[in-house]
Amino acid sequence: MKFTKLITAATVGMAISASAVVAQEELTVAYFLEWPTPNQFAQANKLYEEALGMKVNWVSFDAGTAMSAAMASGDVQISFSQGVTPFLVATAAGQDLQIVDIAVTYSDNDNCVVRSSLEITADNASELAGKEVGVPLGTAAHSGFLAQMKHFGVDVGSMKVVDMAPVDSAAAFASGNLDMVCGWGGALRRMKEHGNVLISGATKEAVVGKVFDVTSVPTAWAQENSETLSAFLALTAKMNAQYAGGRDSMMADISKEAGMDVETTTAIMDVFGFPTTDAQLSDAWFGGFLAEYLASSAAALEEAGQITPLSDYNAVIDSSYLEAASSM
Repeated sequence: MKFTKLITAATVGMAISASAVVAQEELTVAYFLEWPTPNQFAQANKLYEEALGMKVNWVSFDAGTAMSAAMASGDVQISFSQGVTPFLVATAAGQDLQIVDIAVTYSDNDNCVVRSSLEITADNASELAGKEVGVPLGTAAHSGFLAQMKHFGVDVGSMKVVDMAPVDSAAAFASGNLDMVCGWGGALRRMKEHGNVLISGATKEAVVGKVFDVTSVPTAWAQENSETLSAFLALTAKMNAQYAGGRDSMMADISKEAGMDVETTTAIMDVFGFPTTDAQLSDAWFGGFLAEYLASSAAALEEAGQITPLSDYNAVIDSSYLEAASSM
């Protein structure tokens, strides 16, 4: 099942009533296919059901913007690995969400790819002016695209920007219908079969900033279901620790839930990072960096005409559930 609704004033309004619920008998979690993470071992083996004492439904999405819409309508209670940009767009529109966890870091698993035949690299990136690019608008890939074009002095207004989910733009790119595409995960690997990235590694992180996804929840739901949320985060952290200690026994189950073969799953996870609970609760994340990063990213989106930022991004961050999880 896929949700494709956009965030509107109506759906934001629905979030206030739909998410203000009492404790539930089952839970619905949003996640991405072709985006392998250690907690998918628990997903495959129904460990979340055991830990939470309820049925857990996992629903796949194409983009973080659709996750926001599903939380607004009450169809989803937890969005695991939602991009920062969709979160900023939703909260700027008035949706009452909280970041409660850092799901994954992935500077080299989210990028833009230029068609090989164009022979465009970082040295002649100005030739991208006028080209057609497939970008999932309102996502981390979109923010990365804007940052890279600004870095290379390319006027985005001169380009034809098409809003496309990565899986769709990867297919179009393979057919020769786009000059440049941006995406992540398995789709990004397919894009690279037909093109090259402009920047990567430390250089890309210096241009785009730290790239990571969060676990986000409707505020009212979290307040009414704090024990459930903390237990979810505790098991997620346990899976990250198990993966760090030796992943071989987990890979078959993770790849199955991610919808990929083990080889591809391993290659993607090789460039992922999964911060520990202690690291997240330090100044490197919830202790200071996160609110500053959100404010800076929101300012960049405002400059691009995308959103009007919030006045205080500490208001959409809550580490209390993770703190409770750390003692479980």
